[in-house]
Amino acid sequence: MLPQVMDAKGPGFITPQKPILSASARKIKDNAADWHNLILKWESFNDTAFTTANKIVNLKISSQINEKTVVEGTFVDNENLDKKKEELERLCSELICILENMEKIQLKMEKLSLTLKGVCDLEDYHYKEDDAKPVHFHTWPTKAFYETSLKMSEMFKKEMMLKRTIVAEIAHTADQDLLLVYLSSWLYQPYIENNIKVLLESMLLETGHRPI
Repeated sequence: MLPQVMDAKGPGFITPQKPILSASARKIKDNAADWHNLILKWESFNDTAFTTANKIVNLKISSQINEKTVVEGTFVDNENLDKKKEELERLCSELICILENMEKIQLKMEKLSLTLKGVCDLEDYHYKEDDAKPVHFHTWPTKAFYETSLKMSEMFKKEMMLKRTIVAEIAHTADQDLLLVYLSSWLYQPYIENNIKVLLESMLLETGHRPI
């Protein structure tokens, strides 16, 4: 005789379940994943933009050499010069398009910080004392997620302002040294601090996206 199967709905049946995250914890965890994805997209656009900016600088330097040759009275192919001007305009338009995509990413980063601020404000309303506020994951209070997000967001905001300046100036700058400074600044992103990866990975570890 087969043993009786216990009713799944009966009082003695326990279904193994993963811990159910609260609404706040779910927002924080999703927020961390969004940060990871947005930074990856930013880095991809930044690399593509650097390639385009590098072409612009090389083309401008090449054009300046040709212009110098004209002044010195040497024959220059005007048709070739016109093609270079058209190519320069195309590359500048391409760089502006990439910049616009990076701006969209940066604005999304700001919204992530605002979302975490909303979670903090909600907890401040419900829990007057810091000791009473819930720890949703391992050790971080919600405020730590917000402060980390805000710090990263401010880095990208400052970097975005620099990139706008570079895009506005790179097509009109004749000084070769300055052009190379713009190029280097775009690649190395001075306003994004070296600890950005540590901040992101800490957030991912705390929320369980990375194994401890």
